[in-house]
Amino acid sequence: MDSRYFTEEHNLFRESLSDFLQKEVVPHIDKWEKTGHIERFIWEKFGEMGFFGIAYPEAYGGMDLDLFYTVIFLEELQKVNSGGFAAAMWAHAYLAMTHVNAEGSEEVKQKYLTKSITGEMIGAMAVTEPFGGSDVAGMRTTAVKKGDTYVLNGSKTFITNGVYSDYIVVAAKTSPELGNKGISMFIVDRDTKGVSATKLDKLGWRASDTGEIAFDNVTIPASHLMGEEGKGFPYIMQHFAFERLIMGINSHARAEFALEYAVKYMGERQAFGKTIDKFQALRHTMADCYADMEVCKEFNYTVAARLDKDEYVVKEATISKLRSTKMADDVIYQCLQMLGGYGYMEEYPMARLLRDSRLGPIGGGTSEILREIIAKMVIDKKEYKPAVKH
Repeated sequence: MDSRYFTEEHNLFRESLSDFLQKEVVPHIDKWEKTGHIERFIWEKFGEMGFFGIAYPEAYGGMDLDLFYTVIFLEELQKVNSGGFAAAMWAHAYLAMTHVNAEGSEEVKQKYLTKSITGEMIGAMAVTEPFGGSDVAGMRTTAVKKGDTYVLNGSKTFITNGVYSDYIVVAAKTSPELGNKGISMFIVDRDTKGVSATKLDKLGWRASDTGEIAFDNVTIPASHLMGEEGKGFPYIMQHFAFERLIMGINSHARAEFALEYAVKYMGERQAFGKTIDKFQALRHTMADCYADMEVCKEFNYTVAARLDKDEYVVKEATISKLRSTKMADDVIYQCLQMLGGYGYMEEYPMARLLRDSRLGPIGGGTSEILREIIAKMVIDKKEYKPAVKH
């Protein structure tokens, strides 16, 4: 591991996490891929090991470790070959919990953050809507203040952990007439009257429960408003850079995993009297794939190091997701080709890897949206500033 970013403590953490995943997670992956339901016991085991508390304050049971522990967490999750399982874990730990930690009141943190760190509670983050997609400002879900409560109406879609979570961090319009300046953040208990979810049937990420969530006159206490009313859009934007970097890191890690498998397979597979890793055309394809992966990985580590110093890396994180997700798709496509007919068989890992990887350029902001964000910064000289100073 690169000593510029990873210390001996980081490497020991990676070893223990890898051992844990191989022993406790991998034996169950095929079952969870079939059922689309990750059993509760594994969340609690993650909590017992402290894996959900890596980035969070010690006051709530976390460890408050540097960002490269999170990088390791994300990279090792990609090696269990279930994009869905990995997504369920990081959507809980770094989408839902990020907002609870950043915007939740002390009361909210004591109730939700502490139990999220132990794995007793599972969180979901609900921003995307059926009619909105990447257009966050165009959301239609509303939250109307009535006395000391808010009443929520609307729907969200493509929500990871949307069906089996215990609470949902929800973005809704408290002042629809103000557009993106009228969005606020709330925390909603799953069992609140009027909350319902429908499970979606996906091409990949089969192990995770992705849901469409409906809010029908859902009444929640006013204390479940997170942060200030009307500041929801800046809060979301604040955390989008981190989410994009997460998806960039996931991408280089799954590409690296695919390459390691393909190279091993090529060293064992024989054709025309020699192993196929001796054919120049195949060797050079793998060399190109490795070079593309390594460029993305090095860039992602640099961005992570800057984010760890509290730099506002919205442009760099956007580039990370745009380039790394495309790279992973291309690399895994080529790795599958190296397996020939076996690459197309579900009993080999490449078929699932290919399906799971395809979500990269779609989820968390499509590549088309990301290009426009980059264009605004590079061509129009638009400057994005952090919504909240740390």
